Amino acid sequence: MTRELTQRELRNESGEIMRALDRGEEFIVTRNGVPVGELRPIGSRYFVPTATFKAAMESAPHVDHKQLRADLDAIVDPSAREWPEP
Repeated sequence: MTRELTQRELRNESGEIMRALDRGEEFIVTRNGVPVGELRPIGSRYFVPTATFKAAMESAPHVDHKQLRADLDAIVDPSAREWPEP
């Protein structure tokens, strides 16, 4: 549930608000009773080590880039058969 908080509360209770954000809470910030912004936690990022990514890509199927381009062109413009070479 999103909680409203005033500009003054944001200023005076910033530490508690930051802890609430860490817990996943969301806020609507108001000024003179009018909503002016939102505060919400940023989703955590997941880091994949380079070696893990490379190992996963080694077992991935080969992609024929020219065929992929032709397939995409055919979807976007069915009259397009091949993309001209630059």
